[in-house]
Amino acid sequence: MVLDRTARKWLQNRFGEDVRFDEPMSRHTSLKVGGPAEAFVAPATLENLRLLIQWTGEAKLPFLIIGDGTNLLVKDTGIAGIVIVLTKCLNQISTIASRGSGVVVRAMAGARLHKLCAFAMAANLKGMNFAQGIPGTVGGAIMMNAGTSHGWIEDVLEGITILAPTGETQTVSKERLDFSYRKLSLKNEMAHLTPGYPVIIDGHFYLQPSDERQLQHEADEILKKRRASQPTHLPSAGCFFKNPASGKPAGELIDLAGLKGKKIGGALISPKHANFIINSGGASAGDILALMETAQAAVLNMFNIALEPEVKIVGR
Repeated sequence: MVLDRTARKWLQNRFGEDVRFDEPMSRHTSLKVGGPAEAFVAPATLENLRLLIQWTGEAKLPFLIIGDGTNLLVKDTGIAGIVIVLTKCLNQISTIASRGSGVVVRAMAGARLHKLCAFAMAANLKGMNFAQGIPGTVGGAIMMNAGTSHGWIEDVLEGITILAPTGETQTVSKERLDFSYRKLSLKNEMAHLTPGYPVIIDGHFYLQPSDERQLQHEADEILKKRRASQPTHLPSAGCFFKNPASGKPAGELIDLAGLKGKKIGGALISPKHANFIINSGGASAGDILALMETAQAAVLNMFNIALEPEVKIVGR
């Protein structure tokens, strides 16, 4: 434990009903597994978030910001320190400017990605359809550079606003961001602003007007394909492994290794898409980690390829 009595009292006094102690993370992850977080805080306002980030820095306490827990595996032993969610305080989406033939849409980090897609669709704006069916929040999608064969966050993102440990906010343009496969980081000249992972407040997206019927048709086709090929109705963290830099994708490698339908405890490699590990009922994080290691060993043995998890694995 890293939170002493004084720290818990400060959190309780400052956040009241917005903080829970020893909160099971299985309630907040799409895999529905995970041990307790020492403290789980959902700040109600940006000002409260700012105070929390400043306090953790001054008290030298660890914190972890999660989106909707959709690309996350929390170990059964839980998380030491403070888990912060932004879905309560940073959930607005709005158009903030017109430029050239397009508009700039500001989406706060805690807004759900599907709501940003719906916002763009309602305004007949193209650029976000690639994200149709991707779960999670805007902030999580930015941090992971979410994308599919239809496009990536980096294709439409113009910049972000970050919150520094000092409590100051700063807008960072796209030119100062480094995007890579499933990762975003600040370029060296910006890294001093926020050691470790940046706390993202919002993202600015440049979207273009389009035909309403064409947009809807495209979205329907993307969702239809996703539902046909992925176990979208079952608890999972999405694609579990990153695809290798070249050659066959991770799901195909696991399938060729004969592991579709492989089960350990309540964890199951989806018979529908082998890059999905699903909680078929009563799985523990330990079950999922054991199945992950089984898949990694089989693919390494058969193809000499080391699969790297795409899912963030956290916990003690």
